Amino acid sequence: MAVPSQASLLLQKQLKDLMKNPVDGFSAGLVDDANVFEWSVTIIGPPDTLYDGGYFNAIMTFPANYPNSPPSVRFTSEMWHPNVFPDGRVCISILHPPGDDPSGYELASERWTPVHTVESIVLSIISMLSSPNDESAANIEAAKEWREGRDEFKKKVSRIVRRSQEML
Repeated sequence: MAVPSQASLLLQKQLKDLMKNPVDGFSAGLVDDANVFEWSVTIIGPPDTLYDGGYFNAIMTFPANYPNSPPSVRFTSEMWHPNVFPDGRVCISILHPPGDDPSGYELASERWTPVHTVESIVLSIISMLSSPNDESAANIEAAKEWREGRDEFKKKVSRIVRRSQEML
């Protein structure tokens, strides 16, 4: 039998902690009980935001060297947001590899550090939903619409929220 890696032990502990002490705004579990490196997350749209009341599913995939490297997060639910690529991948600073930003946009302190947990990652994504960063956009069209056509942006998000509620 293989000895569990430090990464798998840490992820098991974080999952156990989340089960024991759930956090408002999201739920998390394993996609497959045999693979602690792939989590299914449901984020509830934060109150008083355009995403309020929506249910958004995502997959968190952790690298074998977690927590030294960040996981990737990809929405599997429809999402319209400046910081979410059209394919659903989330683009926020804490999910970028540690160290200096080759593009010079982010400080090393804003990027991944091993102190982050699943909870801190998801809370950062919830914060991203509350306040998009259109200066560093992953989805150029959504960012442009956020800046120049806010009413149309709101309509799209409202439709996505409604659809997410119908999927329950």
